[in-house]
Amino acid sequence: MSISAIYEWRMNDFLISTDNAKLNIQAVHQYLTRSTWAKGIDLETVTASVANSLNFGIYHNESQAGFARLITDYATFAYLCDVYVLEEYQGDGLGRWLMECIHSHPVFEKLRRILLFTTTAPWLYKKFGYEPVNKKNYAWAITRPDIYTDR
Repeated sequence: MSISAIYEWRMNDFLISTDNAKLNIQAVHQYLTRSTWAKGIDLETVTASVANSLNFGIYHNESQAGFARLITDYATFAYLCDVYVLEEYQGDGLGRWLMECIHSHPVFEKLRRILLFTTTAPWLYKKFGYEPVNKKNYAWAITRPDIYTDR
């Protein structure tokens, strides 16, 4: 498996692709800046984060309909983040399909640990085997949720 290989999946008029050239960074930024987890994030930060991740764009007739990214070493670990489907496309199973595509990507089968932080759609992630980390002194973090708005 090549790190730079592009993978694509099709369903009806929808496409999920790891091709960064297809990404509409402005659209991803527009969603993330109003999200609960990255409110106020600047375009430069979104651009850098996308450049350094394995990205999954969802497209409907070439228009950006959703997004997710894996921050990964491509060998043992990944952090799944910035997962979204635009409101007008929700309820049609696109989130589930996005997760299926991420899990079917060749890098995913090699990973020993996949991390996810979320306050939304825990029912979806449970279906894919994600479990809350509730072990005492197991998961540690520095969290600065208002970093983009406190500048």
